[in-house]
Amino acid sequence: MSARHPFLDHCRPLAVAHRGGSLEAEENTVAAFQHAVDLGYSHVETDVHATRDGVAVIHHDPTLERMTGDPRAIADLDWAELALIRTRGGAAIPRVDAFLADFPALKITFELKCDRVAAPLAAAITRADALGRVCVGSFSAARTAAMRRILGNALCWSPAYAGVGVLWLAGFGLPMPRAAFGVVQVPPVFRGIPVVTRRFVAAATRCGVDVQVWTVNDPDQMAHLLDLGVGAIMTDRPRVLRDLLMARGQWRGTGAMG
Repeated sequence: MSARHPFLDHCRPLAVAHRGGSLEAEENTVAAFQHAVDLGYSHVETDVHATRDGVAVIHHDPTLERMTGDPRAIADLDWAELALIRTRGGAAIPRVDAFLADFPALKITFELKCDRVAAPLAAAITRADALGRVCVGSFSAARTAAMRRILGNALCWSPAYAGVGVLWLAGFGLPMPRAAFGVVQVPPVFRGIPVVTRRFVAAATRCGVDVQVWTVNDPDQMAHLLDLGVGAIMTDRPRVLRDLLMARGQWRGTGAMG
């Protein structure tokens, strides 16, 4: 990316509420996102599926079992059916278009959780004129590629395994082609192999790529990653991360203070 994407135009380090902060509120609900905003968070991460009739909705699992007790899959339901279902905590499953409208200043990372989601998600982003405040990523490179085909070069996106692997090897001196992506969203360790190392962060910095790390809930690990110079931490414990950043003089939040 030749210029900094608006989604990445922020002070570092950045605090991101994973699923809105799933250890402090019921995950991926309006209440969770509002909790993050009330703490001063400007960025959240969430997950998106598509209903049978092509409505992009916020939910992590392919089925509703864990969150609602209903065993059905989201892909087997029309929106009219899904709209009647409530989580164990009494919350509705949010539509992406309503979410974008309800939180017009929030910057959002969407993880693409099914192959059919690209078109309805892209349509919701376009209708909301939200391209400058969203980022997409997936374990499936094909899903991200589908979003890029629809929304073009103005989309901020994080690569799947191959892109991360090339950047990781660049930390050991292998040549790195010009990155088409401006951010990598990675775990600290993958299958026993440390991903977020000093070398990895340095290589990403040389390439102009932000390193955002998920999902970090232990304050000691948060501090270690911050000392490495990562660009962002995604956490299920937004209050813990906020308090740590405050103690370090690195909190850059906005909004109300909880």
